[in-house]
Parts: sequence; structure tokens; C-alpha cells
Amino acid sequence: MAANGNVIGEVHKKVETILISQPKPERSPYYKLEEKYGLQIDWRPFIHVEGVDSKEFRKLRIRPDEYSAIIFTSKNSIDHFFRICEEMRIKMSADTKYFCLSEAIANYLQKFIVYRKRKVFAGKRKITDLKPALMKHREKENFLLPCSNLCSQEVCDFLDELDFKWKDALMYRTVSSDLSDLEDVTYDVLVFFSPLGITSLYENFPDFKQNETRMAVYGKRTQRAVEERGLTINILAPMPDIPSMTMALQKYLEVSNKE
Repeated sequence: MAANGNVIGEVHKKVETILISQPKPERSPYYKLEEKYGLQIDWRPFIHVEGVDSKEFRKLRIRPDEYSAIIFTSKNSIDHFFRICEEMRIKMSADTKYFCLSEAIANYLQKFIVYRKRKVFAGKRKITDLKPALMKHREKENFLLPCSNLCSQEVCDFLDELDFKWKDALMYRTVSSDLSDLEDVTYDVLVFFSPLGITSLYENFPDFKQNETRMAVYGKRTQRAVEERGLTINILAPMPDIPSMTMALQKYLEVSNKE
């Protein structure tokens, strides 16, 4: 990926082009920024999810129907759990209990099960939210955690520390997307929301130099990943008075694109 010059120049140089390392949404506050400042905002996911095929999964010697309780940490985990079940011709028992990290994840289950007839438990966001429900069933149930190559350490630690009978099952992977078509493309601002986006950037462009490209970064983990690469962060969120990336960009653009 090309950068805009040879050295990092004026921090608030005018912004004309922005690349956001996520899929393009139908509606977004970024569109208002694009219109207000006459920007070109492009969207491109730097990472994507690939399912583990049933042949590879069988090598783990795990049968989902041998587990009486399933813990779902994301919609992806639901998609790939039931995909694997279908490919292996497995039908889960109507008595299976499902523990979901959030209401949104629990509601997503309705795509695959008759919700009102199943035992579904939902937290607010974290595994600790589910502790009362999980502890109630700890002794009787055998838990399966469908996961990716980035299995949540927080969830694993929780289950280990409280001595649950559980097993993780790799059903999908988060991998870097092919960005080779961007090799000679220049953007004034690159926007990142996860360390994996930074990993993808360097897997695609090992010789990437920041130069005058501004880096917009969301979250502490992403911030650390950027700093570990020796890059300069020009736009950062969340901050005490800047909860979102769109607000952070707005404040920057108020100065950089001031007429």
C-alpha cells in the first residue's frame, strides 16, 4: 500500500481520502462526514472468517451431540456450529442448553432452533454475566465452546478457574484478507478497529511505511499493536470526550479541512 510522501508532515494536512478497514454498512454516520467535507471514504475489510471444514473438524474427535451445553460467544460461533452439525449430519437434542454472551447472540439462535422450546441463557456482554446460570448447571452438564483460532482467553480462564467440564472446538478462523489490489493506492487516513487489522496490513504489505498517512485507531489493544510497529497515531478513540471513531474523525477534520 502506498503512502503519501517521504516523511510524516503536518499533522493536520487536509484529508481527502479515508480507508476504513471494515465492510461497508448500509447506514453509517461516516456518510455524513463524507458529504460534509467532500471526502472519498472507502470500505474494505482487512480480515475475514473462514470455516473449518467437517473433514478437518473430525480430526479433533469431537461430536457436538455428546455435549449437553453449548457456550456461544458470537454470531459466527453459532453459524459455524450449526454448519458443522449439518455437514456431520448431527441433530442436537431438544434438551441441549445454550449459553450466550449477549441477548443479541441469543436472539440470533432463532435462525437455527425453535427458541421457545429450548433452554437459552443470555448475559449482557461478558462470560461473568452468565456465572449464576452456568454455576447452576456446572455439575450436571458437559460444556462445548465453539471457537475460532482467537478463542477468548477470558472465557477459557473462567471455565478453568471454576472447574467446569468443558472442551473448546475450533470451527472457524479469522484470517487476513487479500489486499494486493491496494498495493499502489494511496489514502490520507487509514482507520483500524482491531490488532488483526494491523497484522493484515503488514502481511499484505511487509514494507509498509507510514510517511504522511494518518493513522486513526480505536481501542487500547489496537493502539498497542500500532505502537509496536513504530507507527504514529494521529486520531485516537475512545477518549473521555470522544466515545466514537466518527467523533474523533470529526474533531480532526474540523482542523485539517478548515476552509
